[in-house]
Amino acid sequence: MTKYKYYLRKPKSEIAKDFLYGLVATGAICIAATSPYFAVNLVRGIKGWGKYKKRNIADNLRKLRKRGCIEIKTVNHQIYINLTEEGKKLANWMQIDALKIAQPKKWDRKWRLVIFDISQLKKFYREVFRGKLKELGFCQLQKSVWVHPFNCDDEIQLLRDFCGLTEKEIRLIISGNIGDDRELRGHFRV
Repeated sequence: MTKYKYYLRKPKSEIAKDFLYGLVATGAICIAATSPYFAVNLVRGIKGWGKYKKRNIADNLRKLRKRGCIEIKTVNHQIYINLTEEGKKLANWMQIDALKIAQPKKWDRKWRLVIFDISQLKKFYREVFRGKLKELGFCQLQKSVWVHPFNCDDEIQLLRDFCGLTEKEIRLIISGNIGDDRELRGHFRV
């Protein structure tokens, strides 16, 4: 498990991060280029990359390839860039790291309770899950019961899938009444 501790931090290179996000968003990129200067076409192909120097993009592509995060193939004068399994793991960590719960203008007056029972065999994922709940702004009610006032279905599902956990291990309950919630309302300012 320590092999992936590096991925808990954001990569230093914003270019590599944006590239991996682009690959995740598009699945794979096909660039019509026959020269080694395909980075120029890559920049044109992904919106918002104009802010980076072409040389930096090419350097980062080489670094990602050397780390085993991407594979680059040329087939019939087309260049294909795909995420490898290692690249998918890095992209998943980056996606988890970027999770945020949107705060609506008006609260729907419902509480989201996350209840989990994750075995000792999956301690690493339990710690990742608990840490991410804290980052997302959840408030702990009891040892394995956390609460949040805003819709977080998608975020909890993504965390559940990422950690490879079942609905029996992590449950999301939506409730209109959890008893005296004055302290929670003050905490969340709702």
